[in-house]
Amino acid sequence: MPRKAKPLSLSVSWVQDWRIKAILLNRKSRVINIAEHSPLPHSVRGVQPPLEFIPQSFHPLVLQAVQAVVPVWLKAQLSIDSVQVDQIERLIHLYQQFEAGKVRFLLAFRHPSTADPFVMAHLLWKLVPRAARKQGIPLQRSVHSYFIYDRGIPLWAGNFVSWLFPRLGGTSIHRGKADRLGLKAARDLFANGRFPIAVAPEGATNDHSEIVSPLEPGVAQLGFWCQADLLKAGRQGEEVLIVPIGIKYRYLSPPWDELGEIMTQLERTSGLAQDSVRPPGYLADPRIDALYGRLLRLGNHGLDVMEDFYQHYYHRTFPQGGEGPEAGVMSGQHSSPNAQLVDRLQSHLQVALEVAEEYFGLQPNGNLVDRCRRLEQAGWDRIYRHDLEQLTDLERGLANLLAEEASLRLWHMRIVERLLMITGDYILQNPSAERFAEILLIVWKIISFVAGDSPHQPPDLGRQSAHLTVGRSLSVSERWSAYSTDRRSARKAVKDLTQDLQIALEKMI
Repeated sequence: MPRKAKPLSLSVSWVQDWRIKAILLNRKSRVINIAEHSPLPHSVRGVQPPLEFIPQSFHPLVLQAVQAVVPVWLKAQLSIDSVQVDQIERLIHLYQQFEAGKVRFLLAFRHPSTADPFVMAHLLWKLVPRAARKQGIPLQRSVHSYFIYDRGIPLWAGNFVSWLFPRLGGTSIHRGKADRLGLKAARDLFANGRFPIAVAPEGATNDHSEIVSPLEPGVAQLGFWCQADLLKAGRQGEEVLIVPIGIKYRYLSPPWDELGEIMTQLERTSGLAQDSVRPPGYLADPRIDALYGRLLRLGNHGLDVMEDFYQHYYHRTFPQGGEGPEAGVMSGQHSSPNAQLVDRLQSHLQVALEVAEEYFGLQPNGNLVDRCRRLEQAGWDRIYRHDLEQLTDLERGLANLLAEEASLRLWHMRIVERLLMITGDYILQNPSAERFAEILLIVWKIISFVAGDSPHQPPDLGRQSAHLTVGRSLSVSERWSAYSTDRRSARKAVKDLTQDLQIALEKMI
C-alpha cells in the first residue's frame, strides 16, 4: 500500500526546521541583517512589479518558534550576552492595564542598531513575563506587540522576511510617500489589535547609542488617530499612551585593539601610508589620542578622494577647506580640525544629494533626511511600476534601462544616509570605545561598499550588553482637547507631542 501522506500542518517544529533553524545554521545568510533600515545600494536588472502592501497575518505558532530562537540568536549572531532593563515594572503594569481594557499604548523605541528589534523581542517575550511572575502579577495573554517595518526591507533581505514579518504581527509602511493603506492598517492595529504596537520613531537606524535622530511625526499622529477611533467607537474609558524606550549598547571589554586593526584595514584600502600620525593632542590617553588622529586623517583623505571624484566626473565645486588638521593644532585652535572636517562633510552631503536630485528632476527642498526620502521614492517610482501590463516590448526595454539607471543613481543618497549623524565632537565629548566603534563602523561600511566588498558583515568587535530604559508614558488622551480644536491646533499638538517624545528619549541616553 502506498504511504499515506501526512497532512500539512503548521507545527512549531516545522517552522523551526524549515525557516528558523536554517538561518541559525547559515551564519552568512543575508537574513542576518533583516532589521537594517536600508542597505548600501545595489543595482536592479530591470523594471519590477509594484511594491504592494503586506498586511500582518499573526500566527501564534510562528511566534512560539521565533521566541525559542531569539535568546540563542542574541548570543550567537549578535554577540549580546545580556539585556538589562530599568523601570521594567512600568511595562508590566501597562500590559496588565491593556489586558483589562483600560489603555492602548505604542512602544516608541530608540533605533541605534540593527540588533534593536531582537533586543525588544527579548524584552517582551522573556524579561517582562519573568519580572511579572516574580512580582506576582498575572498576565493572561502573551506579552507581544505588533510592529511597523519599512516596505523596502524585503527587497534586499529576501522573501523570507516577507513570509516571517507578517506572521509575527508586522505591518508594512512605504516610507517616502503617503501610504494610505499602510497607515490605515497601522491605525487599526493601534486601536483594535490584540496587542500593543511598536514603532521606531527615528524612522531608521542611526548607528549611535548616544544621539537621538530627529523624530518623524507619524508616531504622534498615530496616537491622535487612535484616540479619535476610540471616541468614535464609544470607548471613552481607554487611555492612549506612547511609551518611550531607550536602548544603549556597551562592550564588555573595550575593543581598542580591534578598533586599531579596523583603522589599519581602512587606511590600507584607502591608500594611506602606514606611517605614524602625529597625535592631535585632544585626549588625555596617548593611545586613544593617536587613534583619533588617524581617524581625522582618514576622514580628510576620504573627503579628498570623493571631492576629486565629484569635481572630475560631475563637474561640481566645493568650498576651499582649511590647511588640514596639523595647522589647527599648531596654531592652538584645537577645535579647528574637527570644525573643518564637519564643514567639508556637510558640503559633500549637499553636493552628493544635488547630483542625484538633478538626475531625478527634484528641487533641494527640506532637510537632508527629507531630501533622501524624496530621492528614494523617485527611484522606486522608476523601478516598481504599476503599468507593466500596458507596456509594449519596446517600452518594456526602455523601462528596464530606466530602472537600472535609477537604481544606480541612488547610491549618492545611500552614502549620505550613512553620514547624516556624523558630528565633529561626538567622540571628543566622550572618547569611549563605543563611540569610536560607531563612527569607525559607519566609515567601514561606506568604504567596503565603494571598494566593491560586502558592507553587510561588519567586523566583530567583541561581546556586548544591551541596556534598556522604559520611560514614563506620554498621554495622548490628555492632549486630545488641544488637538481636536481645529487643524492648526492639531498640527501644533502633533509637533508638541513629537518634541516631548524626543526629549524623553534623549533623557535616557
